[in-house]
Amino acid sequence: MNRKYEKVVIFGTGSFGEVAYNYLMKDSPYEAVAFTVNEKYINVREKLGLPVVPFERVEDIYPPDEYKMFIAIAYSGLNRVRANRYNEAKRKGYRLISYVCSKAMVWDNVKIGDNCFIFEANVIQPYVVIGDDVIVWSGNHIGHHTVIGKHCFIASHAVISGHVKMGKYCFIGVNATIRDGITIADDCIIGAHALIIKDTEKGGVYGGHPAKLLRVVNSYESR
Repeated sequence: MNRKYEKVVIFGTGSFGEVAYNYLMKDSPYEAVAFTVNEKYINVREKLGLPVVPFERVEDIYPPDEYKMFIAIAYSGLNRVRANRYNEAKRKGYRLISYVCSKAMVWDNVKIGDNCFIFEANVIQPYVVIGDDVIVWSGNHIGHHTVIGKHCFIASHAVISGHVKMGKYCFIGVNATIRDGITIADDCIIGAHALIIKDTEKGGVYGGHPAKLLRVVNSYESR
């Protein structure tokens, strides 16, 4: 079992929070010590044997000079709910950790921002850049020289070919395929099994094989 060096508060008590707790405790140098959510959403005072504390006062209980944080929220509001809590945590002075599973294949020259979570069986090739607050679920391929923008969520078994440029706040569905050299604009939703062979439009929702633009969404919920 890994020795724990740094203590972490997990924001989020839902399924992702539980999953993050499991990975951090069993496969990282971090030790989860508490959960936090906004006070109005607290319905239990303990989760997995750890205290659940109000986010509004978390810095008084777990000061940011002694504890770090991870924001365990999925893709609500096209990742904006997670992004908002990420920004709030940084304003409170917290350092946001990133986690890369020991069972992922990630080259040593890959650049990964903060508050990223890279699950098992991902293959991330050389010279990839992953921005802040990006979740990469299990079993994806991210090709060489690809750049992933901030606040994205990549579901399982997507193939993102080399030299792809992905904007901010994107969602990539299960088994989606993106051809090499494609630009995915900000705020795009790429549906499950979609095949992207052309650059996309900002706010576009894409589906099909090959994918077509289904609609454009101009705003997303941001609680």
